[in-house]
Amino acid sequence: MMQSNPYLTFAGDCAEAFGFYAEVLGGKIDDVLRFGEAPDCDWVADDWRDKVMHSMFTAPGLVLMGSDAPPQMYERPQGVSVALHVDSEAEAQRIYDAFKQGGTVKMELQETFWASRFAMLVDRFGIRWIINCGKPEG
Repeated sequence: MMQSNPYLTFAGDCAEAFGFYAEVLGGKIDDVLRFGEAPDCDWVADDWRDKVMHSMFTAPGLVLMGSDAPPQMYERPQGVSVALHVDSEAEAQRIYDAFKQGGTVKMELQETFWASRFAMLVDRFGIRWIINCGKPEG
């Protein structure tokens, strides 16, 4: 058995991002480990001790893991998106409206030949998202 899920890297705002995702996507944060909780954490700078070393978020059909990357190691995510497939146009609209606040829309939420609603955007935390609501069969 194998399972795959995105592991997201943040520039110091992982806890805020996962809280936002829990609110918008209706899930929960299952685990949070802070840098300051690690054994022998004397090497951790005081202003970094409360940052997230590892976190896991779950919602129906979705598992996200993530952490904060120290500034010298952080790279803005690119080339990969988290794709959300939803059952209704209203749900697609609700998520799109929440994620575009402070973010960058790459493709407005709209009908396409394969979907009743489809959008691409980067949220305010720098994470790329695809929102897809398929067309009804028939």
